[in-house]
Amino acid sequence: MKRIEPDFEKMNGLIPVIVQEVGTNEVLMLAYMNREALERTLKTGLATYWSRSRNELWCKGETSGHYQHVVDVRIDCDQDTILLSVKQDGAACHTGNHSCFYRPLIEE
Repeated sequence: MKRIEPDFEKMNGLIPVIVQEVGTNEVLMLAYMNREALERTLKTGLATYWSRSRNELWCKGETSGHYQHVVDVRIDCDQDTILLSVKQDGAACHTGNHSCFYRPLIEE
């Protein structure tokens, strides 16, 4: 099988990752990966990201137990965004919500 490589150079080393729940396609979160995070994700089957605030790799769920088990990995046509389909253990959001996208931009 031929692997399509993300264009990390075009994106200054970090690729945005859209994370969807398998089955429902609900968008759970947006994160970033560098090359090492992608390789670790592919090797372990657990979503691993690059934390821009902590400047380090983090495996989603390491401290909370809310792991993301990767089911499918896709790349967009420009090779600069990744789409992960995951089985989510517990909440994806650090607030305890299932998705990080639980608030409307404009509230009534």
